[in-house]
Formats: sequence, structure tokens, C-alpha cells
Amino acid sequence: MTTLELPLLRSGKVRDIYEVDHDRLLIVASDRISAFDVVMDEPIPDKGRVLTGLSSYWFERTGDIVDNHLISADPTDFPETAGPEVAGRAMLVRKADVVPMECIVRGYLFGSAWNEYRDRGTVNGSALPAGLQQAERLPRPIFTPTTKADEGHDIPLTLEEAVDLVGEDMHRRIEEVAVALFEFGAREAAQQGILVADTKFEFGRADGELLLIDEILTPDSSRFWPADEYRVGNPPPSFDKQFVRDYYESIGWDHEPPPPPLPEDVIQGTRARYVEAYERITRSSFDEWHG
Repeated sequence: MTTLELPLLRSGKVRDIYEVDHDRLLIVASDRISAFDVVMDEPIPDKGRVLTGLSSYWFERTGDIVDNHLISADPTDFPETAGPEVAGRAMLVRKADVVPMECIVRGYLFGSAWNEYRDRGTVNGSALPAGLQQAERLPRPIFTPTTKADEGHDIPLTLEEAVDLVGEDMHRRIEEVAVALFEFGAREAAQQGILVADTKFEFGRADGELLLIDEILTPDSSRFWPADEYRVGNPPPSFDKQFVRDYYESIGWDHEPPPPPLPEDVIQGTRARYVEAYERITRSSFDEWHG
């Protein structure tokens, strides 16, 4: 964890959140990586910079869909007490009251959604058409929220449970915005040969306004697949932490801490995938990102 001369409000699985003043925060993305809601002991070099760079890229392009919490990712706008070590991995943002729900949108049937569908024909308790295959594109993107757990595993929410959690009007608004964000990001990424299989958004409220917060369309929050290697019915390769998940599945880890150590080839392979996702989506060199 990076230690700054600012009050530390929270240290999460990946991000450390510092208070700048009464209405601003500095969010620092570490190189920590989690899988199956467990944080690994080994960091992925440059991961925090990739997450910050990609989030900044998307925040700047989605403001017409929904406002977001980003004030600046330029280190010259940070307080002097932040120090130079956070350059490229930190964002100055507006404070917001976090909506207590992980907002997942799926364009393809994969991961936990595929497991539920295979067993029961449903995703988050809602029925889908019969006969779909693993990794198949869905007829339309679906909103599949989960609980937002500080520790342990997030739990899928049915429509009724999600409405009970955040209220009917808020649920409707978030679903509308989340699907619009997904569709925008999927169109943009497709132009660079990347399919967005699914992604997670987080939202907050400030001054009565809904804000997109945390991160957006990064390899941590999304499944990115190379379009030219995509085949229905087969798990495709990816530009995200599925590479780490696949390693742990291959050795039979039970997803309970402590996790087995990550070997160096998995660490470097994950870094390469994150950097490639950044460069393909932004169409710019990762070396040119701040810091």
C-alpha cells in the first residue's frame, strides 16, 4: 500500500482512498490483484496505472450518458502531500455516497452466469431462452446486479432483491445507465477487435445526482475477448484477470484464503494482457500515460 500524507479513509481489494478535503478524495489504484474475491499476495506490475489510465479514458468519453466522479487524473492537480509516487495510478474525485450494489451488465453468457444457466436455465433468477451455449452472445445485454461485499463473495440479486436494496426508481435509473454504458463501451472496443463479454459498474450519489464512480471498463472490472479468436461454446482467451482465474482453476484451488502463490509467468502474462488491453482500446502507447 502506498502511504501518503493524507488521511486514509479505506484500503480496499485494489484501491486506497484518501481524503483531500470535505468534498474531494484521492483514489490510488495499487498493483494488487484479486480473484474469486480473494486478494493475491503477489502484485501485477503496472496494473494500477492501467486501471487508472483506462478509467480516465472512459470517464472522459461517457459524460453524456451519466456524470462521473472524476475531477482530474493529472498529477499536477493533486495536493502536494500526494507525492510523486502516485503519478499515473491516482485520480482526484468528488466524494459520493456509494450505492450498495455491484452493477453488472452481461453481453455474453459466461462465468457464474453460465454456471447458473446451465444448472437452472436462469441468470440471477430470471429465465433466459433455452438452448444457449457457453460464451454465446445474448439476445440483448442483461443487468445482473450483486451485493457489494467488503469481504468475502458478492451474491447475485434477483430483480426483487435489487429493488428492495436500492428502491424501484434508483434501480430503474441504474439499469438504464449501466446498459447504455455497456453498449457504448462494447461498440468502441469492437472497433479495436475486442469483445466486452461483461463488465461491472459502481455508482454513487452526490448533491442528489447519480454519479459513475470507482472504475469503468478495465481489465479488472470486465471480460475482454479478442474478436478474432472468439468461438461460441469455448472459453476464449482474454485481456483481463481471467488469466489468473484460469491458473487457479487449473491447480484446483478451492477459492478460500490464503491463495497459493502466483508463479512469475502468470504475473508477467497478466501484466502483458492488461497493457495490451490499454493500448488496443486507447490506441496509444502505455508508456505515454502519466508517470
